[in-house]
Amino acid sequence: MGTPELISPRSPRVTAARRLARRAFRGKERRFIAEGPQAVREAVEHRGDDGAPTLVELFTTVEAAERYAGIVEAAHTAGARVHYADPAVLADVSQTVTPQGLLGVCRFLDSPFDAVLRARPRLVAVLAHVRDPGNAGTVLRCADAAGADAVVLTDASVDLYNPKSVRASVGSLFHLPVAVGVPVEEAVAGLREAGVRVLAADGAGDDDLDDELDAGTMGGPTAWIFGNEAWGLPAETRALADAVVRVPIHGRAESLNLATAAAVCLYASARAQRVRTVS
Repeated sequence: MGTPELISPRSPRVTAARRLARRAFRGKERRFIAEGPQAVREAVEHRGDDGAPTLVELFTTVEAAERYAGIVEAAHTAGARVHYADPAVLADVSQTVTPQGLLGVCRFLDSPFDAVLRARPRLVAVLAHVRDPGNAGTVLRCADAAGADAVVLTDASVDLYNPKSVRASVGSLFHLPVAVGVPVEEAVAGLREAGVRVLAADGAGDDDLDDELDAGTMGGPTAWIFGNEAWGLPAETRALADAVVRVPIHGRAESLNLATAAAVCLYASARAQRVRTVS
Protein backbone atom coordinates (compact mmCIF):
# COMPACT_ATOMS: atom_id res chain seq x y z
CA MET A 1 0.00 0.00 0.00
CA GLY A 2 3.03 2.26 0.09
CA THR A 3 3.02 3.42 -3.55
CA PRO A 4 -0.02 4.53 -5.58
CA GLU A 5 -0.58 2.49 -8.71
CA LEU A 6 -2.48 5.24 -10.51
CA ILE A 7 -0.23 8.24 -11.00
CA SER A 8 -1.49 9.57 -14.34
CA PRO A 9 -4.85 11.28 -14.95
CA ARG A 10 -4.76 9.70 -18.42
CA SER A 11 -4.89 6.16 -17.03
CA PRO A 12 -7.78 4.23 -18.69
CA ARG A 13 -9.37 3.48 -15.31
CA VAL A 14 -9.15 7.13 -14.26
CA THR A 15 -10.50 8.32 -17.60
CA ALA A 16 -13.45 5.91 -17.37
CA ALA A 17 -14.30 7.14 -13.86
CA ARG A 18 -13.96 10.80 -14.83
CA ARG A 19 -16.43 10.37 -17.70
CA LEU A 20 -19.13 9.41 -15.18
CA ALA A 21 -19.44 13.09 -14.33
CA ARG A 22 -21.46 13.34 -17.55
CA ARG A 23 -25.04 12.07 -17.63
CA ALA A 24 -24.71 10.50 -21.08
CA PHE A 25 -21.84 8.29 -19.94
CA ARG A 26 -23.59 7.41 -16.68
CA GLY A 27 -26.59 6.23 -18.65
CA LYS A 28 -24.49 4.28 -21.13
CA GLU A 29 -22.41 2.52 -18.47
CA ARG A 30 -25.17 2.40 -15.83
CA ARG A 31 -22.58 3.50 -13.32
CA PHE A 32 -22.28 6.54 -11.04
CA ILE A 33 -19.82 8.05 -8.58
CA ALA A 34 -20.21 8.09 -4.79
CA GLU A 35 -17.65 10.16 -2.90
CA GLY A 36 -16.52 10.28 0.69
CA PRO A 37 -16.45 7.75 3.53
CA GLN A 38 -20.18 7.90 4.36
CA ALA A 39 -21.38 7.31 0.80
CA VAL A 40 -18.76 4.66 0.08
CA ARG A 41 -19.54 2.84 3.33
CA GLU A 42 -23.22 2.71 2.38
CA ALA A 43 -22.36 1.58 -1.15
CA VAL A 44 -20.20 -1.26 0.18
CA GLU A 45 -23.12 -2.59 2.25
CA HIS A 46 -25.74 -2.19 -0.48
CA ARG A 47 -26.89 -4.97 -2.78
CA GLY A 48 -29.03 -4.61 -5.88
CA ASP A 49 -32.33 -6.38 -6.45
CA ASP A 50 -30.34 -9.18 -8.08
CA GLY A 51 -28.17 -9.57 -4.98
CA ALA A 52 -25.04 -8.25 -6.70
CA PRO A 53 -22.83 -5.72 -4.88
CA THR A 54 -23.53 -2.11 -5.80
CA LEU A 55 -19.91 -0.97 -5.41
CA VAL A 56 -17.79 -2.21 -8.32
CA GLU A 57 -14.64 -0.09 -7.96
CA LEU A 58 -13.00 1.94 -5.22
CA PHE A 59 -10.37 4.62 -5.78
CA THR A 60 -8.47 5.66 -2.69
CA THR A 61 -5.32 7.47 -1.71
CA VAL A 62 -2.84 5.62 0.48
CA GLU A 63 -3.55 8.02 3.35
CA ALA A 64 -7.31 7.55 3.10
CA ALA A 65 -6.90 3.77 2.89
CA GLU A 66 -5.07 3.85 6.21
CA ARG A 67 -7.61 6.21 7.80
CA TYR A 68 -10.63 4.24 6.55
CA ALA A 69 -9.08 0.79 6.62
CA GLY A 70 -12.37 -0.86 7.59
CA ILE A 71 -14.16 0.55 4.55
CA VAL A 72 -11.37 -0.47 2.19
CA GLU A 73 -11.26 -3.97 3.65
CA ALA A 74 -15.04 -4.28 3.33
CA ALA A 75 -14.76 -3.20 -0.32
CA HIS A 76 -12.14 -5.90 -0.91
CA THR A 77 -14.37 -8.47 0.78
CA ALA A 78 -17.38 -7.40 -1.30
CA GLY A 79 -15.40 -8.05 -4.47
CA ALA A 80 -14.85 -4.45 -5.58
CA ARG A 81 -11.65 -3.62 -7.47
CA VAL A 82 -9.59 -1.32 -5.24
CA HIS A 83 -7.19 1.15 -6.87
CA TYR A 84 -4.64 3.19 -4.96
CA ALA A 85 -4.32 6.59 -6.63
CA ASP A 86 -2.08 9.61 -6.30
CA PRO A 87 -4.01 12.41 -4.50
CA ALA A 88 -3.71 14.69 -7.54
CA VAL A 89 -5.20 11.97 -9.76
CA LEU A 90 -8.12 11.41 -7.41
CA ALA A 91 -8.71 15.17 -7.18
CA ASP A 92 -8.92 15.22 -10.98
CA VAL A 93 -11.80 12.74 -10.86
CA SER A 94 -13.50 14.18 -7.79
CA GLN A 95 -16.49 16.52 -8.03
CA THR A 96 -15.81 18.10 -4.62
CA VAL A 97 -13.60 21.03 -3.67
CA THR A 98 -11.92 19.09 -0.86
CA PRO A 99 -11.80 15.37 -1.78
CA GLN A 100 -11.72 12.97 1.16
CA GLY A 101 -9.67 10.32 -0.61
CA LEU A 102 -12.43 7.74 -1.23
CA LEU A 103 -14.35 7.54 -4.47
CA GLY A 104 -16.58 4.62 -5.44
CA VAL A 105 -17.91 3.58 -8.83
CA CYS A 106 -21.36 2.09 -8.27
CA ARG A 107 -23.98 0.29 -10.31
CA PHE A 108 -27.30 2.03 -10.87
CA LEU A 109 -29.68 1.05 -8.08
CA ASP A 110 -33.05 2.58 -8.97
CA SER A 111 -36.11 0.36 -8.60
CA PRO A 112 -38.89 -0.22 -11.14
CA PHE A 113 -41.98 1.81 -10.28
CA ASP A 114 -44.06 -1.38 -10.39
CA ALA A 115 -41.88 -2.82 -7.62
CA VAL A 116 -42.48 0.27 -5.49
CA LEU A 117 -46.24 -0.17 -5.88
CA ARG A 118 -46.16 -3.91 -5.17
CA ALA A 119 -44.55 -3.16 -1.81
CA ARG A 120 -47.74 -1.30 -0.78
CA PRO A 121 -45.97 1.87 0.38
CA ARG A 122 -47.45 4.01 3.13
CA LEU A 123 -45.32 7.13 2.63
CA VAL A 124 -43.82 8.25 -0.69
CA ALA A 125 -42.10 11.44 -1.87
CA VAL A 126 -42.68 12.29 -5.54
CA LEU A 127 -40.24 14.82 -7.01
CA ALA A 128 -41.96 16.47 -9.98
CA HIS A 129 -40.08 19.14 -11.95
CA VAL A 130 -37.27 19.28 -9.36
CA ARG A 131 -34.31 20.46 -11.42
CA ASP A 132 -31.71 21.33 -8.77
CA PRO A 133 -29.61 18.25 -7.90
CA GLY A 134 -28.83 19.50 -4.41
CA ASN A 135 -32.52 19.89 -3.65
CA ALA A 136 -33.30 16.43 -5.03
CA GLY A 137 -30.65 14.78 -2.88
CA THR A 138 -31.72 16.71 0.22
CA VAL A 139 -35.39 15.78 -0.21
CA LEU A 140 -34.33 12.16 -0.62
CA ARG A 141 -32.43 12.46 2.66
CA CYS A 142 -35.51 13.99 4.35
CA ALA A 143 -37.69 11.15 3.03
CA ASP A 144 -35.26 8.61 4.41
CA ALA A 145 -35.16 10.36 7.80
CA ALA A 146 -38.96 10.49 7.98
CA GLY A 147 -39.21 6.77 7.31
CA ALA A 148 -40.66 7.01 3.80
CA ASP A 149 -41.00 3.78 1.88
CA ALA A 150 -39.90 5.14 -1.48
CA VAL A 151 -39.01 8.18 -3.55
CA VAL A 152 -40.14 8.74 -7.14
CA LEU A 153 -38.36 11.11 -9.52
CA THR A 154 -40.53 12.01 -12.50
CA ASP A 155 -39.21 12.26 -16.03
CA ALA A 156 -39.17 16.05 -15.67
CA SER A 157 -36.81 15.98 -12.69
CA VAL A 158 -33.04 16.00 -12.35
CA ASP A 159 -30.88 12.90 -12.79
CA LEU A 160 -30.79 10.88 -9.58
CA TYR A 161 -27.12 10.07 -10.19
CA ASN A 162 -25.92 13.62 -10.65
CA PRO A 163 -22.87 13.89 -8.35
CA LYS A 164 -24.50 16.75 -6.45
CA SER A 165 -27.66 14.71 -5.89
CA VAL A 166 -25.68 11.74 -4.64
CA ARG A 167 -23.62 13.94 -2.35
CA ALA A 168 -26.64 15.82 -0.96
CA SER A 169 -28.38 12.54 -0.10
CA VAL A 170 -25.53 11.78 2.35
CA GLY A 171 -25.93 8.04 1.85
CA SER A 172 -29.74 7.96 1.91
CA LEU A 173 -29.71 7.04 -1.78
CA PHE A 174 -28.69 3.56 -0.64
CA HIS A 175 -31.40 3.23 2.03
CA LEU A 176 -34.77 3.20 0.26
CA PRO A 177 -36.20 2.34 -3.16
CA VAL A 178 -36.04 5.13 -5.72
CA ALA A 179 -37.93 4.98 -9.03
CA VAL A 180 -36.80 7.31 -11.80
CA GLY A 181 -38.15 8.64 -15.09
CA VAL A 182 -41.82 8.09 -14.22
CA PRO A 183 -44.28 10.50 -15.92
CA VAL A 184 -46.11 12.35 -13.16
CA GLU A 185 -49.51 11.25 -14.49
CA GLU A 186 -48.39 7.61 -14.35
CA ALA A 187 -46.97 8.08 -10.86
CA VAL A 188 -50.21 9.56 -9.51
CA ALA A 189 -52.42 6.97 -11.21
CA GLY A 190 -50.30 4.07 -9.96
CA LEU A 191 -50.14 5.35 -6.40
CA ARG A 192 -53.86 6.04 -6.27
CA GLU A 193 -54.62 2.56 -7.60
CA ALA A 194 -52.40 1.18 -4.83
CA GLY A 195 -54.60 2.91 -2.25
CA VAL A 196 -52.32 5.89 -1.63
CA ARG A 197 -53.77 9.37 -1.15
CA VAL A 198 -51.85 11.89 -3.25
CA LEU A 199 -51.17 15.37 -1.85
CA ALA A 200 -49.46 18.21 -3.69
CA ALA A 201 -47.34 20.52 -1.55
CA ASP A 202 -47.76 24.11 -2.69
CA GLY A 203 -47.52 27.41 -0.87
CA ALA A 204 -50.74 28.56 -2.51
CA GLY A 205 -52.66 25.38 -1.68
CA ASP A 206 -56.31 25.59 -0.67
CA ASP A 207 -55.84 23.21 2.27
CA ASP A 208 -53.73 23.95 5.33
CA LEU A 209 -51.42 21.26 6.72
CA ASP A 210 -52.50 22.02 10.29
CA ASP A 211 -56.15 21.62 9.31
CA GLU A 212 -55.41 18.29 7.64
CA LEU A 213 -53.72 17.07 10.81
CA ASP A 214 -56.55 18.30 13.01
CA ALA A 215 -59.12 16.61 10.77
CA GLY A 216 -57.34 13.26 11.12
CA THR A 217 -56.98 12.78 7.37
CA MET A 218 -53.23 12.20 7.35
CA GLY A 219 -53.01 8.74 8.91
CA GLY A 220 -53.46 6.64 5.80
CA PRO A 221 -51.00 5.82 3.00
CA THR A 222 -49.86 9.14 1.54
CA ALA A 223 -47.71 10.40 -1.31
CA TRP A 224 -46.47 13.98 -1.39
CA ILE A 225 -45.71 15.69 -4.70
CA PHE A 226 -42.98 18.32 -4.44
CA GLY A 227 -42.21 20.74 -7.26
CA ASN A 228 -39.60 23.15 -8.47
CA GLU A 229 -38.36 25.49 -5.75
CA ALA A 230 -38.45 28.57 -7.98
CA TRP A 231 -41.89 28.19 -9.55
CA GLY A 232 -43.62 25.42 -7.63
CA LEU A 233 -45.96 22.93 -9.26
CA PRO A 234 -47.66 23.55 -12.61
CA ALA A 235 -51.45 23.82 -12.52
CA GLU A 236 -51.83 20.57 -14.42
CA THR A 237 -49.77 18.72 -11.81
CA ARG A 238 -51.69 20.25 -8.91
CA ALA A 239 -54.91 19.16 -10.60
CA LEU A 240 -53.81 15.53 -10.43
CA ALA A 241 -53.64 15.51 -6.63
CA ASP A 242 -56.41 14.64 -4.20
CA ALA A 243 -55.64 17.88 -2.35
CA VAL A 244 -53.20 20.78 -2.65
CA VAL A 245 -51.77 21.49 0.79
CA ARG A 246 -49.81 24.48 2.04
CA VAL A 247 -47.45 24.52 5.01
CA PRO A 248 -48.72 27.35 7.26
CA ILE A 249 -46.39 30.28 7.81
CA HIS A 250 -46.96 31.49 11.37
CA GLY A 251 -44.18 34.06 11.34
CA ARG A 252 -43.09 36.69 8.83
CA ALA A 253 -41.04 34.48 6.50
CA GLU A 254 -42.14 34.73 2.89
CA SER A 255 -41.91 31.00 2.29
CA LEU A 256 -39.98 27.80 3.01
CA ASN A 257 -37.39 26.29 0.71
CA LEU A 258 -38.16 22.99 -0.96
CA ALA A 259 -36.23 20.71 1.38
CA THR A 260 -37.62 22.35 4.52
CA ALA A 261 -41.20 22.15 3.25
CA ALA A 262 -40.66 18.51 2.26
CA ALA A 263 -39.32 17.68 5.72
CA VAL A 264 -42.34 19.31 7.41
CA CYS A 265 -44.84 17.50 5.18
CA LEU A 266 -43.17 14.09 5.39
CA TYR A 267 -42.75 14.24 9.15
CA ALA A 268 -46.38 15.36 9.56
CA SER A 269 -47.51 12.28 7.64
CA ALA A 270 -45.11 9.99 9.49
CA ARG A 271 -46.36 11.30 12.84
CA ALA A 272 -50.04 10.91 11.86
CA GLN A 273 -49.43 7.39 10.62
CA ARG A 274 -47.68 6.36 13.84
CA VAL A 275 -50.48 7.79 15.96
CA ARG A 276 -53.05 5.92 13.88
CA THR A 277 -51.12 2.66 14.19
CA VAL A 278 -50.79 2.98 17.96
CA SER A 279 -54.46 3.89 18.47
